[in-house]
Amino acid sequence: MKTMCEGRAVERINDDTPADRLYLKGLAIRYERHIGKWLPIMWHLALRGHAGAMIELADWFSNDGSSDPFGKPADAFSAAGLYRRAYKRGDLRAAQHMALSRFNQNDMAGYRHWLGLGAQAGDGEARRERRRFETRLWHADAGRVRRLRPKQKRDEFA
Repeated sequence: MKTMCEGRAVERINDDTPADRLYLKGLAIRYERHIGKWLPIMWHLALRGHAGAMIELADWFSNDGSSDPFGKPADAFSAAGLYRRAYKRGDLRAAQHMALSRFNQNDMAGYRHWLGLGAQAGDGEARRERRRFETRLWHADAGRVRRLRPKQKRDEFA
């Protein structure tokens, strides 16, 4: 069992299966600068239904700087579609990522909806966020949609 830190979320991965070992290799290439190409590995795994790989690809699509990086949930290979498919496979991080992506697009109804789905699935952090439901957050992306607030003590875990 290994723990990988991907910026803001910590994921536990059991490296017993070949798919998980390949996923760990792709993460090491992307985040720890190991030799190789991570993108073909993630595509290979995502096409075979690996939820973690779907989230990695969706994160990459969301941050690639294109004019419409997010897409529609019905489009299986857009960021929204990959997040949705990963959530349907049971990965709660997908609901978190989808909610924050909706917030960053200034879509408060979508933000609340995906927080609710995460809370229903058992994500305690999503439950707290939905109960508190802040329309302003402290991270830099919130400033782009004019919803920035100062960092507070309760934000120390982030």
